[in-house]
Amino acid sequence: MSQTLLIENCMRKNPFTIKRSAPLAQAIDTLIEYKLTGITVVDNDGKACGVLSELDCIRAVLSAIYNDGSTGEQLVEDVMTVDVISCEPSDSIIEVAQAMLDSRQRRRPVIKDGKLVGQVSSANVLWALMEHTRRRG
Repeated sequence: MSQTLLIENCMRKNPFTIKRSAPLAQAIDTLIEYKLTGITVVDNDGKACGVLSELDCIRAVLSAIYNDGSTGEQLVEDVMTVDVISCEPSDSIIEVAQAMLDSRQRRRPVIKDGKLVGQVSSANVLWALMEHTRRRG
């Protein structure tokens, strides 16, 4: 496996995160302000414990509208996806790309020794695959 085809070479280091106890409205503001499609949720120790996507937020806002409620009191942990599928910096970009494709997942937290060290998005993976293809061609 070529060294250039490792997740560590295309991941975003120091990704945006949000605490599970943060207000949902704050998370939504962060997603909108920084044009993010999702954000890794961390616990008080900084460990990844979930992912909050735009779709999670839309679902929560629509639910509040349908139920004549407000998202003002909801917390990130109330609506986040708790099944965190992650990868490691030393994982193959090709294998992670295939797994993301199979699961229709757009981003993955990158974990090393239990700590969040980065995030890889479908755009990062696509860029890395294209760079590899150009170098070979």
